[in-house]
Amino acid sequence: MLRRRAHTSALHAPIEIGLDPLNKGRAAGRQDGYDEGYLRGRADVIVNRHRPSFPIRNLKVLYVASGKGFPYSPIDEAVLTTLRTLTTEVIVSDVRQPIGQLAAEHRPDLVLVLDGMELAVSEMEAVRAQGIRSAVWLTDDPYYTDITMNIAGYYDHVFTLELNSVAFYQQMGCANVHYLPFGAFTDHYQPVRTLSKIRREISFIGSAYWNRVHFFSPVIKELMNDGLSINGIWWDRLPEFSEYSDRIELGKWMGPEETAETYSGSKIVINLHRAHDDDTVNNNTVRLSAASPNPRTFEISACATLQLVDRRSDLARFYIPGVEIETFDSPQEMMDKVRFYLTHEKERQKIALRALERTYREHTYANRVNQLLATIFG
Repeated sequence: MLRRRAHTSALHAPIEIGLDPLNKGRAAGRQDGYDEGYLRGRADVIVNRHRPSFPIRNLKVLYVASGKGFPYSPIDEAVLTTLRTLTTEVIVSDVRQPIGQLAAEHRPDLVLVLDGMELAVSEMEAVRAQGIRSAVWLTDDPYYTDITMNIAGYYDHVFTLELNSVAFYQQMGCANVHYLPFGAFTDHYQPVRTLSKIRREISFIGSAYWNRVHFFSPVIKELMNDGLSINGIWWDRLPEFSEYSDRIELGKWMGPEETAETYSGSKIVINLHRAHDDDTVNNNTVRLSAASPNPRTFEISACATLQLVDRRSDLARFYIPGVEIETFDSPQEMMDKVRFYLTHEKERQKIALRALERTYREHTYANRVNQLLATIFG
């Protein structure tokens, strides 16, 4: 893999006796192979390390899937699969089904709804009328508060992945509001154990929201020169798109397995959050801001890859900046850190492996679903 090197004039270039260009290339390849092998070996040890298991609760849960399809279906799969390992019985439904009727038939201990924005509130009124506990785990806070503010009050428990949304729902009259971000579903997001067929210097995977376009545009030439590849929709919004169309895979939603392999095959993955005040895609007229990391933060970290993420005020609750993750506040700071870590392999690997360890210890869906059940049932 090509590496960036400081420019040195021929007059002052170091003399490497007995090492022709072919041999130098072989030496660099051997070093790359060693570095990659070390990273994969250490990651494998971390992934397979024994960790205490969570209790299996004697509970029957009626799980109501989002019904939205991709990209929500992988979240449904993560929650549902994890629920089945932590409870004795799970009944599966979705927002198109008569939830009140199903609750009457099965008498679950809990009706758990993911997202809930397409579920008729009359169904939840029917559930609560039967005295059955209910909870919703909101997936997109704070970007759709115009919708969620009208449904949150129909649940006994509201779980939100955004810290700033807790007070918002409490002010709306919700008695039990809990901060519970998503995590990494390790069936999907884990380091590849062999040399990845995808080999990238820098990756960005995600939609071209306008704040991302405006952030990347001033430094896109530098990023591309350093090896950036992009996957996602709307990137033809980028003014420089035509110059780099061969490096931007446009209009593709990548599934979790392909995304995870791309993360694993990248030296650096950039994570830039969407804006809370973009009216072209949001329904957030109250302008509730965001403090919490997005789900991608945990998924990238679960792949033993160095992550550069724009700084959010609650990020340090989950990863220590400069130790387990790297942050930036401006395009120039991002570029400075990109160039540093592309030329400092050991430092890059140390942070990536620390992030992997922290994620598998604290930020999996098993951690989150166990916390949700403990919050409701003790």
